[in-house]
Amino acid sequence: MSRALTFSLTLLAMIAFAGNSLLCRLALKHSSIDAASFTTIRIVSGALALWLILRLRAGTHTATGSWPSALALFAYAGGFSYAYVSLPAAAGALLLFGAVQATMIGYGLWAGERLTMRQSTGLLLAFGGLAILLFPGLSAPPVPGSLLMLGAGVAWGIYSLRGKGAGDPICATAGNFLRATPMAAALSVVMLPWSSLDALDALDGVGVCYAIASGALASGLGYAVWYTALRGLKATSAASVQLSVPIIAAVGGIVFLGEAISVRLVIASAAILGGIALVIVGKQADRR
Repeated sequence: MSRALTFSLTLLAMIAFAGNSLLCRLALKHSSIDAASFTTIRIVSGALALWLILRLRAGTHTATGSWPSALALFAYAGGFSYAYVSLPAAAGALLLFGAVQATMIGYGLWAGERLTMRQSTGLLLAFGGLAILLFPGLSAPPVPGSLLMLGAGVAWGIYSLRGKGAGDPICATAGNFLRATPMAAALSVVMLPWSSLDALDALDGVGVCYAIASGALASGLGYAVWYTALRGLKATSAASVQLSVPIIAAVGGIVFLGEAISVRLVIASAAILGGIALVIVGKQADRR
């Protein structure tokens, strides 16, 4: 694959990943759709998009995956949606990304990996940035939403770890989305008594469109594009480029949602993303 194509696909994938945050926040802020319905529609449309991609491409068309991975996917999607009921897009993306990376780094430590001085400094810097972001104050994100997003990040980290060695990533992702569909539908049924609106009224067209776009385009197609781009990326580049997702989400939050970026968020972002970058670069340097 040419460098230009790799760059274009990578950029498109990062925009798609950041787009999930923007679409979810737009739906829950500017429409009457509830978080459970958004989760269900997102997962169903993602499953359909991935199934269609499998049918259109050459080679195997079989969706694989596993129930434990599907459960992790559902936990991520559900926590993500409920967190964005109260969180701004930028803070949510930063918390999610930080939790995902912390989970994967933590697993590496548990499995016997050792950090260099530079990596240890980066890890402390990232946790310091998280503490700055969550420290009580006027500009701090809501605690319940923050905890939900951190939980969603842990779930996505587990999902990512389980995906290593799972075979064809698109086949596995399609199967996991399919398995997560009944879980999401069950969430909608369970949460129905707590909805302040009639179920049919809550599913307004705008909110449904945002949820479909999140599932089919930002999730299903976004993952397919990312897995294609990975063929032309080195491991260090693949890990480092994901640092752009919270930044893209922050810019999108300003442009499309009118969100303000606080000094606290800027400092926390620099500490978290910079710290994670030190860990990632240090890990790849050790492997050379």
